[in-house]
Amino acid sequence: MAVKTGAATRTPIQLATVVVAVVFLLVGVLGFVPGITTDYDQLSLLGHMSGAALLGIFNVSVLHNVVHLLFGVVGVLAARTPGGARSYLLIGGVIYLVLFLYGLLIPMDGPANFVPVNTADNYLHLVLAVGMVGLGVALGRRATGVSRAH
Repeated sequence: MAVKTGAATRTPIQLATVVVAVVFLLVGVLGFVPGITTDYDQLSLLGHMSGAALLGIFNVSVLHNVVHLLFGVVGVLAARTPGGARSYLLIGGVIYLVLFLYGLLIPMDGPANFVPVNTADNYLHLVLAVGMVGLGVALGRRATGVSRAH
């Protein structure tokens, strides 16, 4: 089922991908807004030394914010086709699963924490992984016409 939006027709997976991408863009921008990002004066280029936290919860750095912005741009571009949208959600979900595992395995105060991540980031990455892969699988079947025989 496609949704008519002006001159273009978008499938549910394309719409879901646009929503996810716009959220990433918003988070990337908000990571640079003092007040929404607490301790903004402690925002560093990268690494666990960044004391800035989006909404006072999620550690951020300039690199972290830029990655969110780039992830959002890629999502908007991928949403142009159902296959691109599905790939974005599935691959993005796998990337966030890897980030979740990475965050569990590295010392939070060590040099390997260059993103930076904290416990709240780790659980958010897990939710993003499950959500993105779930959307990619559920809506991707509809987009490609794949169904299970019973």
